[in-house]
Amino acid sequence: MIDAELWSLFVNAALVNNFVLAYFLGICPFLGVSSRIDSAARMGVAVTFVMLIASLCAFGLHRMLTLIDARYLELIAFIVVIASTVQLVEMFVRKVSPALFEALGLYLPLITTNCAILAVALFQTQRGYGLLECVVFALGAGVGFTLALVLMAGIREKLALGAVPDAARGVAITLLLAGILSLAFMGFAGVGVET
Repeated sequence: MIDAELWSLFVNAALVNNFVLAYFLGICPFLGVSSRIDSAARMGVAVTFVMLIASLCAFGLHRMLTLIDARYLELIAFIVVIASTVQLVEMFVRKVSPALFEALGLYLPLITTNCAILAVALFQTQRGYGLLECVVFALGAGVGFTLALVLMAGIREKLALGAVPDAARGVAITLLLAGILSLAFMGFAGVGVET
């Protein structure tokens, strides 16, 4: 695959078909951790790392299970890999940065149930990507996830300084902002697609 096609795959995963803002996957951490930019960025890095590891493992598992004619085990194998990777990330963050571990709170273990990570493994398998394509796709999806979190956190931090009507405070304004961000990302449709 040539570099232009890899770049197109990356841009497509990060912007055009952003997992959060186009597919609406991973909404729980998107809404829960996006109140501060620093915690949103760190959560995005953790999710990107888990996506990358899950993608590499899913590639290998898919090949192995296809060879032994046991593809019916793919879904459960992908879930086990994702859960194990999240446990490793959780232990690492707890050891290296207890403050970050406390800031992320419940949302760090919830990476295990983040459907965006499982979607990366399933999409790449369904589309028949090679190893390099899987890595680029996972990195693009992770960057897109991080971008969505950081953008939302930046908007929410600015909004906290402004005057918001009482009826729109809290969840209402957050969902409204998420919808506007989603509409803004729809403007990327057509980018990275060859004509």
